[in-house]
Amino acid sequence: MRCAKIDRKTAETDISVSLNIDGVGSSEVSTGCGFLDHMLVLFAKHSRMDITIKCVGDTYVDYHHTTEDVGIALGKALASALATDGAMCGIKRYGDTTLPMDEALILTALDVSGRAHLEYSANIPAYKVGDFDTELCEEFFAAFVREAGITLHIRQLAGRNSHHIIEGIFKSVARSLAEALTKDSRYSDIPSTKGIIG
Repeated sequence: MRCAKIDRKTAETDISVSLNIDGVGSSEVSTGCGFLDHMLVLFAKHSRMDITIKCVGDTYVDYHHTTEDVGIALGKALASALATDGAMCGIKRYGDTTLPMDEALILTALDVSGRAHLEYSANIPAYKVGDFDTELCEEFFAAFVREAGITLHIRQLAGRNSHHIIEGIFKSVARSLAEALTKDSRYSDIPSTKGIIG
């Protein structure tokens, strides 16, 4: 099975992540940030991955270190799960989703390429949702993409409500990732003419 567990401890955060790509979308998430927990629970649900995340961070400062470091640990876990023997063979590799969230409309497209790249185009009107800085949405995905080794494009096509925009982003990325990591029975090898991903 395509599974991984990552423990990461710094002076700012202490994080444990376990991930099963071939799950059912179950989750146990505790980061100390309610809004981030909400986004990660729905990320698990829509990616169909089973995800457990426990983070103790310096949230008395703000949620920056927690959000970025959870992105790092989750990206590392995904990369590790995909590094197991045969994990990449027969995957679709590419995924894209245009997802409506009420008035918000989000387009994401990704390539499980082994090459980390993020294009992020979102105009989130509010500086905060609750006590979560909305600029941390980009920080999370920048960290996740860098460690997971994927190319990810995020575009906000419409939206006025900051909560809806960010939720749409997390759901759309999760759906695109689920598509890209699905095995395609027509193929059994690495989906690259190079013979490797990366």
